[in-house]
Amino acid sequence: MPETLNPADPGFAHDPYPYYARLRARGPVARVALANGTHAWLVTGYDRAREVLADPRFSNVPPPRAGRPKPDSQAQRARACLARHMLNSDAPDHLRLRRLTTAAFTPRRVDALRPRIERLTDGLVAEVSGLLAREGTADLVDSFAFPLPVLVIGEVLGVPEADRADLREWTYRVGSPADALERGATDEAWAALHAYFTALIAHKRRSPGDDLFSALVHDASEGGLDDGELLAMAFLLLFAGYETTMNLLASASLLLLTHPGELAAAREGGEARWAAVVEETLRHASPLEGTTWRRTTEPVDLGGGAVIPAEESVLVVLAAAGRDPERFPDPDAFRPARYLTDADAGPAVDGGAERTAPHLAFGHGPHFCLGSRLARMEAAIALPRLFGALPDLALATEPERLPYRPGLLVRGPRELPVTPVTPVIPAARR
Repeated sequence: MPETLNPADPGFAHDPYPYYARLRARGPVARVALANGTHAWLVTGYDRAREVLADPRFSNVPPPRAGRPKPDSQAQRARACLARHMLNSDAPDHLRLRRLTTAAFTPRRVDALRPRIERLTDGLVAEVSGLLAREGTADLVDSFAFPLPVLVIGEVLGVPEADRADLREWTYRVGSPADALERGATDEAWAALHAYFTALIAHKRRSPGDDLFSALVHDASEGGLDDGELLAMAFLLLFAGYETTMNLLASASLLLLTHPGELAAAREGGEARWAAVVEETLRHASPLEGTTWRRTTEPVDLGGGAVIPAEESVLVVLAAAGRDPERFPDPDAFRPARYLTDADAGPAVDGGAERTAPHLAFGHGPHFCLGSRLARMEAAIALPRLFGALPDLALATEPERLPYRPGLLVRGPRELPVTPVTPVIPAARR
């Protein structure tokens, strides 16, 4: 009998790792029964995850009407259009879309955002400091982890600051299971995103800026992107650029607050140690819990008795692959040192860093995330500035009481209350 999985269950959302460990103990691929009455295959083993992500027999093109609202509704049309992004495409369409996006998302253009990100970070840190002084507490998600990537992706898209709170709410809704929200909330969000991005593209055509999205709108190479493809690309840049980075910042902050020894080591270790914190957070608390859903185009034998029939839904669970004990020693421990080189590690790491496989938080193969450079840069800038300016930050509640985002797509704490008092550390880590 397949195990039952309810992604909207708060207990699962808060800590899905025991569930994934049970699945992985049965094999790197397992069939599960979802709470909505359907079945799917979850890939939880690291090696199998890499194989599936690079295997063309697992298509990223959703089956017709998969997960759609009722026919002929405004939400149906909006969702169908916005879902045309390159994560939902296969070659050759995916290759064309990726080449066009890569041309706009060059390392040089991304790195040029660094001074702006530094200024935005310093401004937000000052606001958090003021909030702590006035009220004695602050929510790092609302006051820091959310606004920074939204401000940055606003720079990428050329979105006015006044519109960015609406974008956050709409994106939250479309990324959550429908049964976790009020009736109609998801449909309304799809329609709102469609209307907003339609107007934004029209504005960019008339008055292009120096943002990356304007470059995409006016790129005529390979025929350029039509309006439907631009709508889908805007949605992808928003969702991937803000949601994943927000969860990365929130999860890294939580891990550092509950692992004071690692926080002290980061403060003393400089850029290499902070970069290792980012990489270990991506592995230990992947901001992308799973990839986009895939489907088999033919029967696929993954070994060990796992034969997936054609036209089956498959999800590569990045969060589970990152904790596969076959690839990562002591996988449930938060240890940034595993991503340090021997030269960076120094004497405090007892003989140098262990050698581990790369994590899969940004995917693998042809769909590897183009925004990974920007996300890493934001976190590497933001975390040392936050904890450097506010050295006495402490978690203001027990970690077990923090609410988490439901679902199988993105993962991170929805709230992170902090205060400048004695830290709250789980008993097991004291």
